[in-house]
Amino acid sequence: MKPTDIAVPDYFHKVVDCQWACPAHTPVPEYIRMIAAGRHSDAYMVNWESNVFPGILGRTCDRPCEPACRRGRVEESNGEKPEPVAICRLKRVAADNKDDIRPRLPKAPEKKNGKHIACIGAGPASLTVARDLVPLGYHVVVYDSDARAGGMIRTQIPRFRLPETVIDEEVGYVLDMGVEVRLGRRVDSMKSMIAEGYDAIFVGTGAPRGRDLDIPGRKEAAKNIHIGIDWLASVSFGHTDKIGKRVIVLGGGNTAMDCCRTSRRLGGNDVKVIVRSGFEEMKASPWEKEDAMHEGIPILNYLLPKTFEHRNGRLTGMTFEKVKALYDDIGRRQLVPTGVPDQHFECDDVLIAVGQANAFPWIERDAGIEFDRSGMPVVDKVTMQSTHSRVFFGGDAAFGPKNIIWAVAHGHDAAISIDKACNGEDIRIRPAPTVNLVSQKMGIHEWSYDNDISTQVRHRVPLKDQTIALKNIKVEVELGFDQKTAYAEAQRCLNCDVQTVFTAPQCIECDACVDICPMDCITFTGNGEEQELRGRLNAPAGNLSQDLYVSDLLKTSRIMVKDEDVCLHCGLCAEHCPTGAWDMRKFLLNMTNAGPGCRNPR
Repeated sequence: MKPTDIAVPDYFHKVVDCQWACPAHTPVPEYIRMIAAGRHSDAYMVNWESNVFPGILGRTCDRPCEPACRRGRVEESNGEKPEPVAICRLKRVAADNKDDIRPRLPKAPEKKNGKHIACIGAGPASLTVARDLVPLGYHVVVYDSDARAGGMIRTQIPRFRLPETVIDEEVGYVLDMGVEVRLGRRVDSMKSMIAEGYDAIFVGTGAPRGRDLDIPGRKEAAKNIHIGIDWLASVSFGHTDKIGKRVIVLGGGNTAMDCCRTSRRLGGNDVKVIVRSGFEEMKASPWEKEDAMHEGIPILNYLLPKTFEHRNGRLTGMTFEKVKALYDDIGRRQLVPTGVPDQHFECDDVLIAVGQANAFPWIERDAGIEFDRSGMPVVDKVTMQSTHSRVFFGGDAAFGPKNIIWAVAHGHDAAISIDKACNGEDIRIRPAPTVNLVSQKMGIHEWSYDNDISTQVRHRVPLKDQTIALKNIKVEVELGFDQKTAYAEAQRCLNCDVQTVFTAPQCIECDACVDICPMDCITFTGNGEEQELRGRLNAPAGNLSQDLYVSDLLKTSRIMVKDEDVCLHCGLCAEHCPTGAWDMRKFLLNMTNAGPGCRNPR
């Protein structure tokens, strides 16, 4: 194997698995240390720079960072159920305990740069574009058919998960920077928008159309059959405030979980979720399913809807066929009948949450924007540019339904492209991140970070008493960590961004680091091909997705090999090294957003 080049930003970035997994690349360990130190406003701003909506995401993010957290991997053999750090809920701690951060936010400069940008849709993707471009002097106009900005954040996420005050605050931070907002204004023609002469147009309209279910009885019982996302929006805006006692929710995604929990609060006593797939195959996040079941909502699996039953134009129930999953040799699933009698469930209302689709009837097909066979715009996944040079897409409108953090990431990428295009640059040349690698040494055996490894298990977020929570749709269920619990949870972080850096010429190969390493992740051995070398380390390195740290050739012609996968970043190797060959250095990577930093060198 070749020696590791730690000057390449991606090497240590991949070691910080949580930040690597986050679409917006939020420096997770950095803000967790700030929370532990009581620096909540600083932790909030670290989040705000990358993910824009810390308080919103601290309650609703789909948490791609947490499955990547190395805490779970290093504990695999030490506990029954290793669990990651509660990264998402710690983000909320920063938002809940910060001071007034408005003086720290950028504002639009008095002198504009003469460029006009239109953002269609006032959801998270468009707001991110506006947040990035307004401080640079762009005049950004945001259009939305709703009366209030926020998009799906406001319309599809129930208030018991996300209070309106949090939405108003964080959406307001962006709008107050100097964005021109045209709410209650539906855009009906892309060609008209292009003709208005905007220097760039960003489309962040989401996936606003819920999929329907065309089975017998759908038309006859239509009065009590509702499309999930439309129904949630109606509840959000106060148009719907009740539902029948017996409710069936069809679908296994997060929208279905929001529908069933909302139903419980609007009068549904007998609410059940019915899914055609298996429990483990449901698209809903594990914690979303847990929350629903905690509120007494059963989830019934492998039931295929056959008919809506009705009498005199009124829905009375549904009939389902029991199926099972069969898999072929390459893992493709097929649902086949089990042969057991059909199952019937009585109900007063049905909520259909079986998926979402995009709707672009307002984009004329001769506007210069190509669409694929599924009706989605053809969008470059790096630049977010469509086949029309001035039109960009992001969020669910670009690639279909995902989640808020992906919409934010798309907004950052689109803003970079718009900024570069407006400055006559090649948008395919993307800016490198800024990187720091700074020693944490304060003394012979002292570091500027707390390297003690907490043995505590993951702390649970306290919940509101159900007798109160289920009576009011606006009562927030999760109470959040108090500061004492937040500190304890923050201490579980392994400080993955504080890297072990090895300087080969200073090593005398005394093996002190090997002897002290609690995870056996350091090996001095002869070189070889990676697959063979991984197998003969002190602790075989089986995770191929995590690189090995390989040194230059040492004096004995051996090399130092370190398995980054299970390192605790405890610093014991550096503390016991007699020559200082090992050092602990904080690696901080910040993505470069739109602005001078993204411009090509001249």
